Amino acid sequence: MGNWVVNHWFSGLFLAAWLVLNVFLFVRAFLLFEKDTKYYYTRQILGSALAWARASAHCLNFNSMLILLPVCRNLLSFLRGTCSLYRSTLRKQLDHNLSFHKLVGYMICLHTAIHIIAHLFNFEQYSRSRQATDGSLASILSNLPHQENDSWLNPIQSSNTTVVYVTFTSIAGLTGVIITVALVLMVTSAMEFIRRSYFEVFWYTHHIFIIYFIGLGIHGLGGIVRGQTEESMAENHPHMCAEFFEKWNDPASHCKPPQFEGLPAESWKWILAPGILYIFERILRFYRSQQKVVITKVVMHPSKVLELQMHKHGFSMEVGQYIFVNCPSISYLEWHPFTLTSAPEEDFFSIHIRAVGDWTENLIRTFEQQYSSVPRIQVDGPFGTVSEDVFQYEVAVLVGAGIGVTPFASILKSIWYKFQHADHNLKTQKAGHAALNFDKANDILTGLKQKTFFGRPMWDNEFSTIATAHPKSAVGVFLCGPQTLAKSLSKCCHQYSSLDPRKVQFYFNKENF
Repeated sequence: MGNWVVNHWFSGLFLAAWLVLNVFLFVRAFLLFEKDTKYYYTRQILGSALAWARASAHCLNFNSMLILLPVCRNLLSFLRGTCSLYRSTLRKQLDHNLSFHKLVGYMICLHTAIHIIAHLFNFEQYSRSRQATDGSLASILSNLPHQENDSWLNPIQSSNTTVVYVTFTSIAGLTGVIITVALVLMVTSAMEFIRRSYFEVFWYTHHIFIIYFIGLGIHGLGGIVRGQTEESMAENHPHMCAEFFEKWNDPASHCKPPQFEGLPAESWKWILAPGILYIFERILRFYRSQQKVVITKVVMHPSKVLELQMHKHGFSMEVGQYIFVNCPSISYLEWHPFTLTSAPEEDFFSIHIRAVGDWTENLIRTFEQQYSSVPRIQVDGPFGTVSEDVFQYEVAVLVGAGIGVTPFASILKSIWYKFQHADHNLKTQKAGHAALNFDKANDILTGLKQKTFFGRPMWDNEFSTIATAHPKSAVGVFLCGPQTLAKSLSKCCHQYSSLDPRKVQFYFNKENF
């Protein structure tokens, strides 16, 4: 438990604050529209569905403001650099950006469902009260003229107007349909099966977020949700005049017919700042992607793995970082992330690309077919990951599955260069310690001194051995691999960390793209 708190206290605190803000905004808006006198007459038609619709709308605005921030990679890199003076436990929280992005997306879906259901009830109530002929307060309010001072309350203008017609002819209804369709497409295309197997479908569909934000920004311009004007409340205060509604048109009555106004659009205020920030983010990405990239070496490895060694003016990297790659001859719009496999000490940067989808297969095929000239490549980055913190730990355990070994190739190369170029007196002890871990005989397959072991590791044995060998060390466990393996390693980190903070502690770190 203590180790979990050390690893995740900031994430837990941040998520708790986010949830509390959601609850606060929802309850605050709900009570406002459920109790405020300004909406007394509106509630006579709609009931509590008004409060449910408006409360969910406030939470939608709040989460739509947040949804873009976790995918602003340059902002995250800046924050990571700002946090470099603090503990790595604070910095690595930034690597949960995509998880938070998904959580915010789920929250948007939840409040969208609440908002839609509430407005379906609202439109039904509008329709019923407009068709009512019983002389009730709701029917009187629904028959207020639309032409007189724009003081109407019911958006359905006649008893012959259908809910479907209002939905597709009003600004709020039409943009609501567009927003909902865009959201459904984005969420379904982001499912892991589609994202892994049909990345292009996910990539292009996810970019209709532009339509979502444009629709959200103008959704409230129609003023379909209305409240009583301040001037009207002086002539018709609901607490004094509601029960005399049958005499509102009587010249001798002290109560005049109420007048209403639409609520001002608010969504654009929430999304304006993050929208501008994201635009600057994309401008910066575009600028950096236009810088010339020179491919210095192309190597085709077995199992359809392509290695590209490149050079770019001003490019500076750290171990474990990644870049986004675009090949215009395949697609102008698609950018794919790849971990850097070179070390910072080398005069080039490299990536290894395995054929796992249409884009990667087309890229490898393009390089295989063009012998005289190599295709043009665009690069954006580098961007930081949790693997940057590998040298912050006394002991590091690197676990890579499949192509997930690539971030650790960079780390191992950097360690080798450090041994080669470091001052002899400062690094002798570490080099000697490293040599103790090698057998004298080389491995028969790799030629390396470290032996190759086949089969899945027995993680309990591995963690127990490390805990015994380093009883007072901070051990960083780094994974680039599937979620099932992440669960096993995370469990072992918690299990084998000592309750005494002065003794061995395992810190789990996972690559996220």
